[in-house]
Amino acid sequence: MKKMSKTLCRLAGKIRRRATTRVAPTRRAGLHFPVLLAALCLSGCTNLAPLYTRPAAPVPDAWPDGPAYQQGITPTGKTAVDIAWQEFFRDPQLQELIALALKNNRDLRVAALNIERSRAQYRIQRAELFPQVDGTAAGSGQRVPESLSGTGKAKTIHQYSVGLGVSSYELDLFGRVQNLKDQALEEFLATEQARRSIQISLVAEVAANYLNLAGDRERLQLARDTMEAQQATFQLIKRRFELGASSELDLRQAQTRVDAARVDIARYTTLVAQDENALTLVLGSPVPAGLLPQALDENLTAVQDIAPGLPSGMLLARPDVLAAENQLKGYNANIGAARAAFFPRITLTGSVGLASDELSGLFQSDSGAWSFAPQITLPIFDAGSNQAKLKVAEVDRDIAVARYEKTIQTAFREVADALAQRGTIDDQMAAQRSLTEATEASYLLSRARYEQGIDSYLTVLDSQRSLYSAQQDLIATRLTRQQNLVTLYKVLGGGAAQ
Repeated sequence: MKKMSKTLCRLAGKIRRRATTRVAPTRRAGLHFPVLLAALCLSGCTNLAPLYTRPAAPVPDAWPDGPAYQQGITPTGKTAVDIAWQEFFRDPQLQELIALALKNNRDLRVAALNIERSRAQYRIQRAELFPQVDGTAAGSGQRVPESLSGTGKAKTIHQYSVGLGVSSYELDLFGRVQNLKDQALEEFLATEQARRSIQISLVAEVAANYLNLAGDRERLQLARDTMEAQQATFQLIKRRFELGASSELDLRQAQTRVDAARVDIARYTTLVAQDENALTLVLGSPVPAGLLPQALDENLTAVQDIAPGLPSGMLLARPDVLAAENQLKGYNANIGAARAAFFPRITLTGSVGLASDELSGLFQSDSGAWSFAPQITLPIFDAGSNQAKLKVAEVDRDIAVARYEKTIQTAFREVADALAQRGTIDDQMAAQRSLTEATEASYLLSRARYEQGIDSYLTVLDSQRSLYSAQQDLIATRLTRQQNLVTLYKVLGGGAAQ
């Protein structure tokens, strides 16, 4: 018995070695019956798919270093993947909006349905591993004419049968069905990771749209306040002009600032409406008026610094990278299915039941019936079709490797960009605040000098324009700082509901 077992193992080894080499079709056709018998005994033990090895990440082992990057980021801090979005976003209005988006967003709904579809597809493919047993019941009647009956008399033939049957069950000797099942499983897992990726992007998009709306509303309010102040100044200069204390040039210059503020009010009114429309789309439902922001909140997030961790650990945990790897594993399994096409396929068809020429005798003791019809299909000549299919499977695998590596490189670039902005945004914020304060002081001094008749109104006009521009830039810088936190949280793999 031991000797037979060793012989079967040696034969199975020959099958595996032959599966991994591209031999001519005529040589494949020369498999001996003992080899087939050994494969039958070891059914399900031979898998022709290449051994999967995760490709090395084509990125550096550390994040970029330089003047644009913040120094001293603690690696022991809490990483984004460890922080649920409910913990990261502390604003209660934004939390309600994110919850609405997770409930109603159509892209996320489609992603969830794709998961259900892939799960069902996997179950269909997995079922191929097992025989399909069908219950059957049939009855037939046939009249045979005199000329064909052989007895000189016409006769009527009846047949009745009931039973259980197995139709075309394939013995998976070389793992073809198993590899197709593995490919369907990896596709299912990839759709789950795609849903996670869409959910993370959705959370970040809601927050970004919320911030854009808050920033544009603050800009709109600044334009309104500026117009109100410019309108008061215009009325004052107009009275001075009527009294002869100011020139018409001063009057027209003051009017230009009023009209410029009116232009900005109209422009930002449009942007606010568009921001609300964008928020409505991403939520998948109308936005409750009570949840709309009025201005930027410096404490929108509970975490101001996120530890990026190491690229090797963080990038491979991102759902888009995991999805790309699942697809790569699926294409790797397809190679095994393509290799199995070079070898014989054995299918079994059989049935067992009862049959009789009379319905009353169907269940008698001597009415048992059975059939068994195994079939072996041995590829001999296919004009290179199987070889081409194997080549396609191998190229698909190589394409999936390139896509997987590109996904990692893109993720590395996204994190590096966010870290570069994070490393400089605080300095930019401090400089912009100082610039705004200095510009405001310059405006107040120039206005006092104009009122005392020392300078012309043109100096006041330039100072006003500079102050308004500095205030707008300060709002934009504050918005950029908040958006950078959201972006960093997203690209580091945070945002999943917990």
